[in-house]
Amino acid sequence: MLSTKSESDITSLAPSSPSRSPKRPVYYVQSPSRDSHDGDKSSSMQPSPMESPSHPSFGRHSRNSSASRFSGIFRSSSGRKGGGRKRNDNKEWNDKGWPECNVIMEEGNYDDEDKAFTRRFQALIALLSFVFLFSVFCLIIWGASRPYKAEIIVKSLAVSNFYVGEGTDSSGVLTKLLTVNGSLRMSVYNPATIFGIHVSSTPINLVYSEIPVATGQLKKYYQPRKSRRTVSVIVEGNKVPLYGAGSSLEVSQTGVVVPLKLKFEIKSRGNVVGKLVRTKHRRQISCPLVIDSSSSKPIKFKKNICTYN
Repeated sequence: MLSTKSESDITSLAPSSPSRSPKRPVYYVQSPSRDSHDGDKSSSMQPSPMESPSHPSFGRHSRNSSASRFSGIFRSSSGRKGGGRKRNDNKEWNDKGWPECNVIMEEGNYDDEDKAFTRRFQALIALLSFVFLFSVFCLIIWGASRPYKAEIIVKSLAVSNFYVGEGTDSSGVLTKLLTVNGSLRMSVYNPATIFGIHVSSTPINLVYSEIPVATGQLKKYYQPRKSRRTVSVIVEGNKVPLYGAGSSLEVSQTGVVVPLKLKFEIKSRGNVVGKLVRTKHRRQISCPLVIDSSSSKPIKFKKNICTYN
């Protein structure tokens, strides 16, 4: 743009000089660029050796116009560069005139975070899958172990002491008293092939007209798989008052016959998979019997005389 102005200035002066002197060669002054150094600026401002002293107006005009243009460029350039570096907002400016900004570096790597999240999610899925499969496995084992119930068979009751007589209770009321001591034998079989069972019972009662006259308790024990065991339980009752229920009992010289009922419940528990999978069964047993004071033989229970519920 500056070169265009120089050409226009020179061409405007050229037509006025043909009458005074012959045509002279025209020269051009090249304006320095904005990125030129101060040394180049000073060298460009030196007068050309082709200037003629006979044309002072032409040389002075050209020098003045060029100097004014150069100084204007220097002022504007230096004003932008020098003034741009000092601002009221206290920002630092680089050599290219751009403000320098503080770059905030974020810590961490998003790829690593995504990988960590994916691993945690996969671990959670694996854990849930394991719990589900293990639960299904335990359910199948539990269902397969349900049919294996302990088999109970009541064999005999040996009575060692039996007495019926009249007397008074702890409060002094006159009534009939009954004493029974004996040993109950029964067989327990565990048909399970993969686990043992823990066997226990509720109180084993000999009942006369809904009154317990003798009581015993089976001690808890462990029975291995596919095994059979015969257990004995002591039942005893000492001078149990019968009150109104004893009015039907007749004591003779030959002895007395007393109808009783044996009632109890057998409980079995099998730990199939530790304490996580267990099987529990209950078997209520009821056996009627008659005790004759004149007989000392053990009372044997026939196979179908007892009920097992």
